[in-house]
Amino acid sequence: MGEFVSLEVEDGIGTIRLNRPPMNALNQQVQTELGEASKAAAADPEVFGVIVYGGEKVFAAGADIKQMQAMGYTDMVRAAQGLQEFTRALAAIPKPTVAAITGYALGGGCEVALACDFRIAADNAKLGQPEILLGIIPGAGGTQRLARLVGPSRAKELIFSGRFVDAAEALAIGLVDEVVPAEEVYAAARRSMARFRGGPALAMAAAKEAIDRGLDVDLQTGLEVERMLFTGLFATDDRQIGMDSFVANGPGKASFTGR
Repeated sequence: MGEFVSLEVEDGIGTIRLNRPPMNALNQQVQTELGEASKAAAADPEVFGVIVYGGEKVFAAGADIKQMQAMGYTDMVRAAQGLQEFTRALAAIPKPTVAAITGYALGGGCEVALACDFRIAADNAKLGQPEILLGIIPGAGGTQRLARLVGPSRAKELIFSGRFVDAAEALAIGLVDEVVPAEEVYAAARRSMARFRGGPALAMAAAKEAIDRGLDVDLQTGLEVERMLFTGLFATDDRQIGMDSFVANGPGKASFTGR
């Protein structure tokens, strides 16, 4: 798809692959291509789940600091919107997503992982938001998504210190969901997404939207979001198929169409 980011689809699982050696630094071109790949995966009806993968050695070691070094305030005013757009596009994919993390996932790389629904890490993974060491803060969603995932106190400690978190600690604090040997990360991510094959696509999208939008509002507003999305699913074929199958054959036997 792009020079540094590709979307490969196999058996309904889309893999967004970062390939900018040696460290998959997220310059503006990579950011743009990642956003485009996310939108393509979202729009592809053959894709039911998405893996974001940086390869066997590194996920993404952060923004391209050499590119940012020469930027002034007015330059960043123009660039900052794009800095968040690519992680917003990834987070907005209306399908399950998982980051398959090997090696470093730092700064912008960690923010890419945070924009996914799940994170599977290699036992050699290192995650962190070290922007404070450069005199700045995370700018692609890290202050918001990290706090929502691990809680504000832990997020502040990690962002204030800029320290790296190894795989074991990341699992303990909920920053990642699973830790596997480094050579098994991509296979584990495929297994994670394969669970959703044949699922009701519109209901999955509604569930993701209800959870994500609900986190940004008060409880009563979140309940209203849920109510509207729940009601809307009664206009889908899959709702009728699922309920008819349940009554006739019990749970877990429906063959959904995605409509």
